[in-house]
Amino acid sequence: MNSLNAPMKWHRVADWNKNELASQRGSVNITELNVLQLEILKNQLDQEVKFSSTSITQPRVVQTKYVEAKECLNMLNKNKGKELFIPLTSSTYVSGKLHDVAHVLIDVATGYYVEKTAEDAKDFFKKIDFLNRQMEKIQPALQQKHGMKQVVMKIMSQKIQQLTALGATQTTAKA
Repeated sequence: MNSLNAPMKWHRVADWNKNELASQRGSVNITELNVLQLEILKNQLDQEVKFSSTSITQPRVVQTKYVEAKECLNMLNKNKGKELFIPLTSSTYVSGKLHDVAHVLIDVATGYYVEKTAEDAKDFFKKIDFLNRQMEKIQPALQQKHGMKQVVMKIMSQKIQQLTALGATQTTAKA
């Protein structure tokens, strides 16, 4: 197996000390990689950052919907019997009165709704805390991958500058 396809052992960004990283068994000193290997590593990190970003964006969208729904649920009793505008589509509303505030429909997935009592619905929206915990777990991993990518890009830049300087020196020496 050549060194391009060799499995790599990952470490936290804080552990990317050149000497310490090189001394660890089974790890790779990234300063010893060539520009092509660094490019491959950077592309892999790009994909991981993109995946982590997507993994954190989706729960944020759901979290926003849950927070809005919870706020509306808290306002239900205040609006009982009042005339309201009911959305039919995102841009079409009809006038109506709110009679039953004890029961609500909750969107649990695309196109699936569950009828719950207002109290049960409040319990359902405790999932916001779960989403927050999940995002807190993903965020450090995203920051770590981004930091690793920055380190790889810095080393790539240094290597390219060295190669450019070496090429200029060799061209001058031939002339």
